[in-house]
Amino acid sequence: MQSPRHPGCLPVLIGSLPLEDHREATGLVLSYTPQIPLWVQLPCYAQEGMMRQFLPGLPGLTVRDDRWFIDSGRDDFDQQLIDFFEDYMAVSDGAVDILGVDRFALTEETARGFFVFLDEIAKLSGAPFAVKGQITGPITLGTGIRDQDGRAIFYDTNIRDAMVKHLAMQAKWQTRRLAQLGSPVIIFIDEPALAGFGSSELISITVEEIQAGLAEVIAAIQSEGGLAGVHVCANTDWSLLLKSQVDIVNFDAFGYFDRFILYQDALKTFLARGGIIAWGVVPTLNADDIRGVDQETLMAQWQARLERVTALGVDRQTVLRQSLITPACGTGSLSRPLAEKVLALTRQVSETVRQEVLGK
Repeated sequence: MQSPRHPGCLPVLIGSLPLEDHREATGLVLSYTPQIPLWVQLPCYAQEGMMRQFLPGLPGLTVRDDRWFIDSGRDDFDQQLIDFFEDYMAVSDGAVDILGVDRFALTEETARGFFVFLDEIAKLSGAPFAVKGQITGPITLGTGIRDQDGRAIFYDTNIRDAMVKHLAMQAKWQTRRLAQLGSPVIIFIDEPALAGFGSSELISITVEEIQAGLAEVIAAIQSEGGLAGVHVCANTDWSLLLKSQVDIVNFDAFGYFDRFILYQDALKTFLARGGIIAWGVVPTLNADDIRGVDQETLMAQWQARLERVTALGVDRQTVLRQSLITPACGTGSLSRPLAEKVLALTRQVSETVRQEVLGK
């Protein structure tokens, strides 16, 4: 029987689209991926950028001359930090319902797509197979947001601790709220910064720090019964994710499969424990790549890569049951025609796999 842990190559999207209207964007999502729809981020609105969207509620958050940063030098920072941890502990101890804590909630101002999504899903005659949300990961947010001196907040242990817990609580809030729609919930943790792991960009961040930050957000999602995925749109040390407690690993299978498959033992263990591979089979990075592919090309590539996974000694049906089909990344930076082609190809490849390979 199909379940969220056995999605059987259903299609699912990554968060962003190049539109200006959230309801129209949600309609596109429902037309192309009705089984696992997601709420949409529209990057044309600055407040919906993947950094800004999840910052409100953090102690020390300051906006000056359109610069968003954490000011730990402000007079009230220590009190803000105390207030933050009081809210965190109240939720963690079960003293208050997280849905009643505004600090950890998405807002209409920064995440209008979330609330439009709730409204549109509630109108459906039946509940989807699953619903998907997303949150920026702690490595990406921690290295992308600065303090008052221009230093990445990840390197301040006190601010980092608050930042990770803030994301964990936001992920918990989102999972619980989406669960009210009556479908299983999937939350992707978007971590493009992990593509810099091992380079000078992240040279002073340890494996243990990365694992600890991700583990806290993953645990928050899973504590609400959700499935936690991590999305990295380029190459990374895939063992970091495959050996973690994450349920879904989403990677750019179009551009980086040869590097992903190098982690053979970790991949086999991940699949054996029930992990799901979300194959980013449709290119999104390069416009010429998008123009140059079609359903048949992508299907042939994916089948060849499937064979390389099964050649490791993994049961073919296990891989098929424990797979999703996705674009390589979001489409927010593309033109609308190219974005719609990516969405169409994602659905078409999934349908072909399910018809020709799974017989559905």
